[in-house]
Amino acid sequence: MRGALFLLAFCTCAAVAREPSATDLERVVVTATRTEQNLDDAPASISVITREELRQRPVQDLSDALRGTPGVVLSGIGLTRRGVRVRGMDSEYTLTLVDGRRINAASDAIAHADFDLGWIPAEAIERIEVVRGPMSSLYGSEALGGVVNVITRRATDDWRGSATWNGGSVAGGRGGNTYQGAFYAGGPLVENQLGLSFYGETRHKGDIADPADERVSEQEGRDSHSGNLVLTWTPGEAQRIDFSHLQGKDKRWRNALQAGGAPYVYETIDDVERRQTSLTHRGQWRWGESVARAYRSTLDRENRRSRGDATRPQSLLEDIVDGHLSVPLGDRHRVTVGGEWRQEQLDDNTVAASGHAETIQRAVFAQDEIDLTEAWSLVLGSRADLHEKFGWHHSPRAYSVYHVNDRLLIKGGVGSGFKAPSLKQLSPEYSAVGGGGRFTIYGNPDLKPETVTTYELAAGWRQGAWQLEAALFRNDLEDLVQTLCVARCGIRGAEVRNYINVAEARIQGLEISAKAEFSAGFVLDANYSWLDPEDRSTGLPLAERSRHSGAARLGWNGTNLRAGLRGEYHGTQWQTSGMTQVKLPAYALWSLDLGYRITDRVRLRASVENLADERPTEHSALYAYAETGRYFNVGIDLGF
Repeated sequence: MRGALFLLAFCTCAAVAREPSATDLERVVVTATRTEQNLDDAPASISVITREELRQRPVQDLSDALRGTPGVVLSGIGLTRRGVRVRGMDSEYTLTLVDGRRINAASDAIAHADFDLGWIPAEAIERIEVVRGPMSSLYGSEALGGVVNVITRRATDDWRGSATWNGGSVAGGRGGNTYQGAFYAGGPLVENQLGLSFYGETRHKGDIADPADERVSEQEGRDSHSGNLVLTWTPGEAQRIDFSHLQGKDKRWRNALQAGGAPYVYETIDDVERRQTSLTHRGQWRWGESVARAYRSTLDRENRRSRGDATRPQSLLEDIVDGHLSVPLGDRHRVTVGGEWRQEQLDDNTVAASGHAETIQRAVFAQDEIDLTEAWSLVLGSRADLHEKFGWHHSPRAYSVYHVNDRLLIKGGVGSGFKAPSLKQLSPEYSAVGGGGRFTIYGNPDLKPETVTTYELAAGWRQGAWQLEAALFRNDLEDLVQTLCVARCGIRGAEVRNYINVAEARIQGLEISAKAEFSAGFVLDANYSWLDPEDRSTGLPLAERSRHSGAARLGWNGTNLRAGLRGEYHGTQWQTSGMTQVKLPAYALWSLDLGYRITDRVRLRASVENLADERPTEHSALYAYAETGRYFNVGIDLGF
């Protein structure tokens, strides 16, 4: 199966490549330097997912939007949920941004949280920028593995809008049926001065019963409602002020089995409310650019259970003030300096006797974008974070881009990052029962930050309608925080574990991606990743990471009809079972997309996800996430 997938991915099928069209315009990105840059000039490995690409397939949340992106794999994080893993780094090392603003890292406060993936509906997304590799030099903690920046649609000089509806059904009759409705609208309230944009979404996905025991859920059910409003005021040609308020509510439910001497099945329900209010000023001055921003993010989670003790309520609040100035110095330098103040507060009865913990972090950063020659550029930058517990921590970065000619470019660099332990991990009063009652975890105030140093060398080649990119990378991780048994090990219900800095790891690999556009409207887009993840403290491979993975899409675009065949390959991986590691077999997922344009404003869509009804968990219960079986989806897009 693997060979078939990548034969499809890189086969040219003797087709004739066409000349590039107007749609091949160079893309502008902002995440790698906080300033606008041509994608080819960006000092990082970046993938861009456009709004048009998202409209071609079913997208329930951000994890669906990122499927098939080079170097990105969706991984299980427990409670039937999944996270975003970049280049083999755990999902909590991926920083999620919306228009450059942090989405509070719920996983630091709430176990098995994926609540940062459902803030923005696909209908409101202009593009998604995915940076692979640490960006702590600009964004600080949590950006250890990479950054996912969701860029939303904004009001224009004319009123524009769109709406979409999707409905889906999972084969097998075990639940999982979906519906999703979303809308977006934006335009001027006062011409050239005041604009308004807003969107909303409601979506539902039923829980899916476990085929091995239909009393429990293989995947949880979800009801989600979200909305956002943005007011944009332009008092002059050089200034823009944005006020936005984003709010959402999730309900998650599943049936679970309580282990022990007298096991029983119970229903557990999570109610999650999230909000973010922000005020941003942007200036385009004769001397440069400025951005100043203040925003507050909150997340409240309450749990209910039909039987037994529910998890206690948890509230996470973040207040952030940040900004930066970007100034050209002469003809060859562009200097950006900025700072950030961030306060994090957690209300949780398990974190301390008072039920409250908080911390304040301050940071300054500086970056110089240097044009050494017309073809060669160098970026030097560093960020200094002041943590209440750890003092100053520096994250330097150096990256260079060289255009050999109009077709070939070479880029590479070295950088470092860090991740401070969470409030729970650092609290000496924190305790929680884990593993279905097997052990109790306690906090450790003596923890050190986790750190990573990464090295990258990449090359890109483009000629006409052909593109090819390849990257070698290596991440050296130190002081990884893990739980370690310290007393009564192996005695169920009595085992004691502590958070401790015990692990070192090395993750190195190769990424290859290719794209070609052929005559008659055919487009081929494919990527492949080879990963070598090693736990340096044991010499064993890191669990839940496929050595080989990849994705491919063969699309055809006619006058009004389009079609696409997508494939994902997940190679063999190791999983921990008790005190040993078990090798899990590889699997592939295939999907088919169809679309028909009735008019310029009305489009119909249909998809079949997982055509072969591949269910890896039927071969082994050790897979961290149960893939959805064959899934049928239909939808309609309306625009005005």
